[in-house]
Amino acid sequence: MASPSSSPISRHLCICLTLAFILLLGPGSVSSEKKVTMSLYYETLCPYCADFIVNSVVKLFDKGLISIVDLRFIPWGNGWIQADGSFSCQHGPDECLLNTLEACAISSYPDVRKHFSFVYCVERLTTEGRHNDWRGCLEEAKMGPSPINCYNSGKGYPLERQFADETARLNPPHRFVPWVVVNGQALQEDFPNFVRYICRAYVGSHVPQACASSALETEGLLEENPGNMVCYADGLNSTSLGH
Repeated sequence: MASPSSSPISRHLCICLTLAFILLLGPGSVSSEKKVTMSLYYETLCPYCADFIVNSVVKLFDKGLISIVDLRFIPWGNGWIQADGSFSCQHGPDECLLNTLEACAISSYPDVRKHFSFVYCVERLTTEGRHNDWRGCLEEAKMGPSPINCYNSGKGYPLERQFADETARLNPPHRFVPWVVVNGQALQEDFPNFVRYICRAYVGSHVPQACASSALETEGLLEENPGNMVCYADGLNSTSLGH
């Protein structure tokens, strides 16, 4: 005869309690008002933005750190709006295209894990000099044609216009990209240490492992940006393709 602890009802109750415990400890346990907001202002073909996204921002998805972060991508960077309303970008028309496609992906798939998969893929291709292969990122990110449809229909224009306006309102004004703002504080040249700022700003009780002081010191999360490797808004020290 089966013991009470091994009965179907007992096993079902045990599974339910285990799932409840996992959910309690998971990302959903951090309320939105306690999350730290990190906004990344960037442009798709700036090689330093691409490197930052592929090699640094990706760390937010390690050890549960993303569970305490409201991560926002603003793909506009050092672009400008012409008198006729058209967009011009520091690295040429390809950058305007990819900025808008990423804006469309962000809008079409609001879940940060979903649209980050696309952003990460495009920026990885940029680091490899293969940004024209971006269509493969739709499949890699398991997205449908929504970003392309958004772009072709013109719906990406107002999205980019909003990002342009938000970037123009930055205080202090951005001087380069990547430009990182954590809970309203512009990190400026110290942007490589964004993890430290996030952990300091977080006031909730669900502290991820990545915020342990030992982890910050020993796992390469405190970084430097040698040589100010950024794309400046005035075009200085930028490796632009069309500037």
